[in-house]
Amino acid sequence: MNQPRIPRKRTYLLCPPEYFTVEYAINPWMDTATPVDPELAGKQWHQLRETLLDLGHTVHELTPEPGLPDMVYAANGAFVVDGTSYGARFRHRQRAAEATAHRAFYDAYGWRFVAPAETNEGEGDFTYLPDAYGGLILAGYGFRTESTAHAEAQEVLGRPVVSLRLVDPRFYHLDTALAPLDDRNIAYFPGAFSVAAQRVLAQLFPDAILADETDAFAFGLNLVSDGRHVILNSEATGMAAKVAAAGYTPVQVELSELKKGGGSVKCCVAELRP
Repeated sequence: MNQPRIPRKRTYLLCPPEYFTVEYAINPWMDTATPVDPELAGKQWHQLRETLLDLGHTVHELTPEPGLPDMVYAANGAFVVDGTSYGARFRHRQRAAEATAHRAFYDAYGWRFVAPAETNEGEGDFTYLPDAYGGLILAGYGFRTESTAHAEAQEVLGRPVVSLRLVDPRFYHLDTALAPLDDRNIAYFPGAFSVAAQRVLAQLFPDAILADETDAFAFGLNLVSDGRHVILNSEATGMAAKVAAAGYTPVQVELSELKKGGGSVKCCVAELRP
């Protein structure tokens, strides 16, 4: 029998897709020959924002800047735990200036901000489970974030970091292959990880929901959960069924335009953890 799923109010950061387009290709999902419908992208993003607000969460907005089309993927700009923001240092030059925009937001917000020395892409490759083993950070590496950033994040944030090697370039960020469902449990796609990382995850999270390849290709793991409501894209029907069977409530949104840049729900949503 599934235990009751209790939602927890969250604070999120999003960035409107005002300048979103696919004008370069830095992941396998991006195709510069496939045009983006700006109006539809805006409508889909606003639906996501309204969904989070309707569930009772607080949403802050980052001001988009011209020339930075990927700013809509707000999760990549920093990683916040206990009111400390560990900033991003992007792998690709096309996104490098986003880090400055994020720092300006966190400085204005009044939280402690730590500029990184190591390459990392924020919540793209870091996630936090406050009730797992006293507070545990899971961190991916292999494509965007350097494993040395994991040690740096541990020193900055004072929480243990578990390093997980990603091996499939289609799942270039941790948040395309793994997601917290609540404060202590996760869902993940084993095939995105090295054999050793799979063993680590199986040991730490024996009750995890295991996604299959179809779920992962539909960006079904690029989700946001408040502990009860699991917001995921409408294409991920299989993943929605799995979380429902585990006692969570799936809430599906259409994000087909934003998927053209290689991201979905989670990529668009950074969590601000006081």
